[in-house]
Order: sequence, then C-alpha cells, then structure tokens
Amino acid sequence: MRKKMYQDVVANHFREHSSTYLFVIVLFLMGVIFGAIVVNSLSFSQKEDLFYYLSQFFGQVSEENIAGARDLFKQSFLHNIKFISLMWILGISIIGLPVILVLLFMKGMVVGFTVGFLVNQMGWDGFMLSFVSVLPQNLIIIPIFIIATTLSVSFSLKMISRQFMKRVGQPMMPLFGRYMATFAVSILFICAAAGIEAFISPILMKSVIHSLQS
Repeated sequence: MRKKMYQDVVANHFREHSSTYLFVIVLFLMGVIFGAIVVNSLSFSQKEDLFYYLSQFFGQVSEENIAGARDLFKQSFLHNIKFISLMWILGISIIGLPVILVLLFMKGMVVGFTVGFLVNQMGWDGFMLSFVSVLPQNLIIIPIFIIATTLSVSFSLKMISRQFMKRVGQPMMPLFGRYMATFAVSILFICAAAGIEAFISPILMKSVIHSLQS
C-alpha cells in the first residue's frame, strides 16, 4: 500500500513538472553538444597541450600515482555538494533562476567537452576511456542534477508568481519542506556517485589503459 502511494507521488510529480523536465533535459543536451563542438574550435597547439596533460594523468593512473581513494571521494563529494547547494540556494532566491539554467548548461558542456576531446584525440580508445572514466558516476550525478534543476526552477517560479503576480496557490512552507527534503535525499545519491568515482572508476580506467598499452 505504501509502495503504491510512493509510486503515485512520483508519477504525479513527473506529470506536473513534465514541461520543465523536458526543457531542462534539452538544455543539458545542448550543453553537451556545445561542449563537443568547442573541441573542434581549439587550435592544434591547444589540443596538443591538453593531450599532454591528459597523457600524464593516464600514466599516473596506470602507475597508481594518483590521490588515494578517500581523497578522491572527498574531492568528488565536496565538488558535487557545492554544486547542488548552490542550486538549492538559487532556487529560494527569486533572482537565481537564470543562473541555475546556466550552471546546468555548463555541466553539460563539461561532459560534452571531456568525451568529445577524448574521442577527437584517441578515437575508439578515447571513447572507451570516457566510457569508464566519465559515464559510471554520471549515471547518478546527471539525473540528480536534472531533478535538482527542475525543482529549483519550479520553486523559483512559484515564488515569482506569489511575489510579483500575486497569485494565491499552495502554502509555501509545505512546498519548502518538500524542497529541502528532496535535496537532503540527493546527498545520499551524490555520496554513492562519489564512491563510484573514487573506488570503481580508477580500477576501470587502469584496466582499460593497460589493455590499450598491451
């Protein structure tokens, strides 16, 4: 019975915010595409410099000369928590709406640039490296960021409609409570993503690098 109730709540949420989700997903994909296009606009010397540093990093991964798993976990967790926290703060500040969208676009751009650069420089080998280094943790992080962006945008729009359009809707406190609760739950998923990035991705990267070198 409780499971059915939760399923109804989730279904209602996605139905209510379907247009916002569609807009946010398209914006993120535009960021990914733009990031991949930027790779082609780099000069030959810029690509050479980036690829040199990238090769140095992969060499360190192969020789296990990178930061420990705990340090990687801490760095990844803090980075993503700062990102989510900024979105949460911007969502409750009326003027933060455009900044939220810019942040998501930039996130998509980073992913697109990373994958695009690896594929551009290394072809199929680069695709395999991006598959094990970028994809695993982002299977969790990207949906969380998309949900966080949608909630932040929706909450900001509700505040704008109440403050400037004088529309009377649902009381803000219950909405604010659900808003905070959702972001608290997102911390658990970010923790899981950081664990994958710190403990699983380096192992996958090392195995792929060794297979490419052999």
